[in-house]
Amino acid sequence: MEAGLSEEMRKIEEVDGLDRTRFRSELVPRYEPVVLRGLVRDWPAVKAAQASPAEAAAYLQRFDRGAPVEAFVGPPEIRGRFFYASDVASFNFERRQGRLGDILRFLLATPEDEKAPAVYVGSAAIPEILPGFAAENMMDLLEEALAVPRLWIGNASIVSTHFDESDNIACVVAGRRRFTLFPPEQVANLYVGPLDFTMAGQPASMVPLRDPDFERYPRFRDALAAARVAELEPGDAIYIPTLWWHNVEALDRFNILVNYWWRDVPADTGSAFEAMVHAILAVAALPDYQRAAWRAMYENYVFRPDGDPAAHLPPAQRGILAEPTPELRQRIRQFLLRVLSRS
Repeated sequence: MEAGLSEEMRKIEEVDGLDRTRFRSELVPRYEPVVLRGLVRDWPAVKAAQASPAEAAAYLQRFDRGAPVEAFVGPPEIRGRFFYASDVASFNFERRQGRLGDILRFLLATPEDEKAPAVYVGSAAIPEILPGFAAENMMDLLEEALAVPRLWIGNASIVSTHFDESDNIACVVAGRRRFTLFPPEQVANLYVGPLDFTMAGQPASMVPLRDPDFERYPRFRDALAAARVAELEPGDAIYIPTLWWHNVEALDRFNILVNYWWRDVPADTGSAFEAMVHAILAVAALPDYQRAAWRAMYENYVFRPDGDPAAHLPPAQRGILAEPTPELRQRIRQFLLRVLSRS
C-alpha cells in the first residue's frame, strides 16, 4: 500500500452503547458501515485472548469435539494474500482438511517464523465445530436464530476485496484486523475478477491494496478516494451492509474472528447474484438500444422507483407481481425451472 494511504482514507463511523432495537431500527436502514467499539469486550473468548494466544487456544479447545475444518494453506511467499495464481486459472494456495486443535497448535508453535506457511480457516460454523461456544459468547444485536456464528482463524492474512449477499457483523476475538470498505457503486473501479471462479464463493477485486498498479488499474484511484477504513482490536466489531466491498487484513500472527451473516428476506427468496448471472446470459449481449429498453423494464418491475408496478390491477389479477407469499415464491421458482430446462 502506498505510504500514508490508509491515513488519508475516510474513517468508518464508530458507535458504542448500542442495543438491538436501535441497531435494527436506526443503523441498518442507513445502509452505512459502522464500527462497534467494545461490542464483545466481555466475551470469555476475548478475555482469554487478551491474556495470551495460548489462553485463547485453550479456551477454544474446551469446546472442540474434533470435527474437521477446511484450511487454506499457502507458501510464505504469498505474504498471507490468498489469491489467484498468475494465470488466474488456479490459486496460490491449497485447500486441506484438518482438525482445529492441530491448526491451533501449529499457530502457537510458529508465532515468529517468517518462513511458516500462511494458514487460514474461514466461515466454519461454530455450532458444528465448537458446540457450546455461542452460549458463552453471545452477540446481542441479533436474534439468536437469525444468524449462525462462524469462526475465522489463522496467522497474518489478507482476504481480498469482495462483497457478500448478506449483512454482516464481524467480531474480533484475537489479533488486530484492518477493514477497508468500498461502497457498492465503486464496483466498476475495483476491476473484479471472474464471477464464476472464485476463492471462496464471492467475486473479488483483482487489485491488491498493497502497492496497487495504477497503470494497469487506473480507476482504482477513484475507488480509494471513496474507501472507508477501520482498525479493530479484540472486543471490537464492525457492521458491513450487504454488497459493500471489503478487504480484511489480519495483522498479527494469531487471529480469531467470529462473524454473523443474515438476510432480512425469507430464506426461499433466492439469490440476487444468481439472478444477475441469468441477466448476463439473457440481456448483456443484446444491442445497445434493446439493453436500454430492458433497463426501463427492470427499473419498473424490479427496482421500482415509482412504487408498486401492479398497484393499478385488482389484487387477484396481479400474478407474480402480487404480495409475495411462500406459495407465490414457489410458483415463480417452478416457472424459472421450466424455462431454464428448455434452454
